[in-house]
Amino acid sequence: MQTTTLGRTNLIVSRMGMGAGDPSRLGQRTGKTESECIDILKQAFDAGVNFVDTSDTYSTEPIIGQAIQGRDRGRIVISTKKSTRRKKVTPKTIEENLHNSLRCLRTDYIDVYSLHGVVPQDYNYLVTDVYATLRKAREQGKIRFVGITEMFNEDMTHLTLRRGLEDDLWDVVMVGFNILNQTAREAVLQKAMQNNVGVQVMFALRKALSQPEHLKDFVAHLIRKGEIDPVDVDLKNPLGFLDASTVSLPDAAYRFCRDEPGVHVVLSGTGNPEHLAANLTSFDRPPLPEADVQRLVHIFRNVVSTTGQSMIEEPRA
Repeated sequence: MQTTTLGRTNLIVSRMGMGAGDPSRLGQRTGKTESECIDILKQAFDAGVNFVDTSDTYSTEPIIGQAIQGRDRGRIVISTKKSTRRKKVTPKTIEENLHNSLRCLRTDYIDVYSLHGVVPQDYNYLVTDVYATLRKAREQGKIRFVGITEMFNEDMTHLTLRRGLEDDLWDVVMVGFNILNQTAREAVLQKAMQNNVGVQVMFALRKALSQPEHLKDFVAHLIRKGEIDPVDVDLKNPLGFLDASTVSLPDAAYRFCRDEPGVHVVLSGTGNPEHLAANLTSFDRPPLPEADVQRLVHIFRNVVSTTGQSMIEEPRA
């Protein structure tokens, strides 16, 4: 498993991170037992993945807490988050949530603790009234680094993270980025590199990039919207030009994001051992050919209206 340094945190992290909040939530939502969910994480750890991301709303913190028992805590990087969207967040709720997360995760400290799903209209309040609580928790050793994540479905031009990177208060950001929607390249990643901020990528693999039929539908929709030039693609096989070494759409999606300058960790979530094994293989493979990367950049250069999940984007709770 390839590793890198997570920006100014100096944490050594695997390029693939286990996302515990995807639709399966480590298998919880697909009928897996708690033991099977724990085994998924152990399989990832044994393969060299050392970064796992969760949240107070995912119900997976206890699973992670059990999976890390008996392992070298110093080699595992845990990222968890306090959801802020449609919820009144106060210093007290932050303190209570942090205490609960530490208990569930069965650890004395959290490596990256983030305000989660921050929308532009909430940003000023959270900085003015809540940020000091995060700084205090860091001084107490309860958290090591402070992060912020955007609500990509509602903020596809990354207004929250643009503002956050200008303030330079955050050690780590989580941003939506994938083959279809590459707006974060200029809006977020360039500034993050200047500030040496750690970057987690979410939404690398969405519905549009899971199966060829989904991709055809999305591309046709984006052509109708004027965001893709029809002369740039074969609608019957939009990514048919990819090098023969690319084994699947998900394989291309993960490798495209992994090797984007400024990206440190790409989150991948699953509750299926075979799916996990396939993802691990993709992250161990070499970069996509540069000609393919440049063509992907060109085709989707004007796409701004989708995250790749729905052709009519809905706000995410």
